[in-house]
Amino acid sequence: MGASLMQDRDLNQYRPSLSNTSRHLPCGHKLCDVHSFCKGSKDPCPYEVQYASANTSSSGYVFEDKLHLTSDGKHAEQNSVQASIILGCGRKQTGDYLHGAGPDGVLGLGPGNISVPSLLAKAGLIQNSFSICLDENESGRIIFGDQGHVTQHSTPFLPIIAYMVGVESFCVGSLCLKETRFQALIDSGSSFTFLPNEVYQKVVTEFDKQVNASRIVLQSSWEYCYNASSQELVNIPPLKLAFSRNQTFLIQNPIFYDPASQEQEYTIFCLPVSPSADDYAAIGQNFLMGYRLVFDRENLRFGWSRWNCQDRASFTSPSNGGSPNPLPANQQQTVPNARGVPPAIAGHTSPKPSAATPGLVTTSRHSLASLLLICHLWLWLSC
Repeated sequence: MGASLMQDRDLNQYRPSLSNTSRHLPCGHKLCDVHSFCKGSKDPCPYEVQYASANTSSSGYVFEDKLHLTSDGKHAEQNSVQASIILGCGRKQTGDYLHGAGPDGVLGLGPGNISVPSLLAKAGLIQNSFSICLDENESGRIIFGDQGHVTQHSTPFLPIIAYMVGVESFCVGSLCLKETRFQALIDSGSSFTFLPNEVYQKVVTEFDKQVNASRIVLQSSWEYCYNASSQELVNIPPLKLAFSRNQTFLIQNPIFYDPASQEQEYTIFCLPVSPSADDYAAIGQNFLMGYRLVFDRENLRFGWSRWNCQDRASFTSPSNGGSPNPLPANQQQTVPNARGVPPAIAGHTSPKPSAATPGLVTTSRHSLASLLLICHLWLWLSC
């Protein structure tokens, strides 16, 4: 990545009716893959995305519009590029999307042909890669074309049409648990994390042994919740995912704190992990925070490096330079004056290839002198 122009802007709701470049994708278009729901080839192409979380779904129509990107580099004049992208504009939302700050549509980041990185790479605008950086303030950045730093940790994607990786073992504290090998979907569209049931039982049992707090029963989505005095320093055992070739992923934000308890004389916190009926895991936003996560589709690798997502300048550092926030070899998490901030509400997605995986955007390519636009993470659609 070369030098770049970074722009942080206040985002408005996207309304197709106010965009002079927006148009319905017709049913006869090669990227419309739900022809069975169409009456004619000129009808608007519909979409429907079903999530496993509380009957959550989004359905509506597929639109084509222009994504405006700005290039800027040390060795090239600044110029702008308009790239055609596909997005789903919602007409009906159900489940979790009816509460809180639920989106009104979807924008794809998956491996499918209709996703934004796929379209940008096919157009020759970026390298076939992108990165996401989530912080604890419910915001983040996406960089299209980013292949990360050479110093980043990485592991190969499995030969499946999804962002799946192979986890060798799940580590609690200094103990890497036996027989906890599993496949995991890196799922930025899921708020929390799901583990295969057998792995889940081993992890929560070991966590419960190591945490020095009293377990309590709550009407919560999670089984393992605890109560600790605000005067007490609670040691939270670090959680890590161990990959092949001695690569480890230290989870920076493993605990969910009850915001209502912060002003009391006690602190309530939970281990926000749930069992999955599937034989694979879904690693959600709560386990992904604090990292620059690289989805290198060109080299079929998932990369990560500890990162300050709010430091705009750090994203334009040369890719062969050192990470400004190297991954710590070991870290002990504590609960001093903890503040609970839940991730943005999103459904638990399926690893099956989909044209609509929630998320958002930016980019870089050497031939265009680093086409890069740093954006806030959430794209709001109002249709």
